[in-house]
Amino acid sequence: MYITRYTDYSLRVLIYLAAQTQSDKLPTIQNIADAYQISKNHLMKIVQDLNIRGYVVATRGKNGGLSLSKPPQQINIGTLVRELEQANCLVECFGDSNQCVITPNCRLKMMLSKALDAFFVSLEAYTLLDLVDEQNLASLQHILI
Repeated sequence: MYITRYTDYSLRVLIYLAAQTQSDKLPTIQNIADAYQISKNHLMKIVQDLNIRGYVVATRGKNGGLSLSKPPQQINIGTLVRELEQANCLVECFGDSNQCVITPNCRLKMMLSKALDAFFVSLEAYTLLDLVDEQNLASLQHILI
């Protein structure tokens, strides 16, 4: 399974926001872009999508910034990845433009579908809190903030 850069960056945004527990000031997209050394423009699209999906609250204005919309233990990693990767097809026959000639007699699609579902089910055992628990929170804060 290949995770898109979009999903990777979405997870990074959530990790950054979950690690940002000590500050009175809300982090900005620029803060996150600087911490990860990635494009602010690309992150703007991701944050907007995370806001629409209900994972992030974006506050505008002088004291604006970003925050998680719910506690880290309520943000399921598998659910998020499934939402973001739903358009990502492992093989041609998963998509709408399938032209594979063996599709009517092929069992590979079923096998890959089961494997993909198992991948998501495995990720659904974890929440954002598992990524920023007490064991690694201080290290993440030192690296990112």
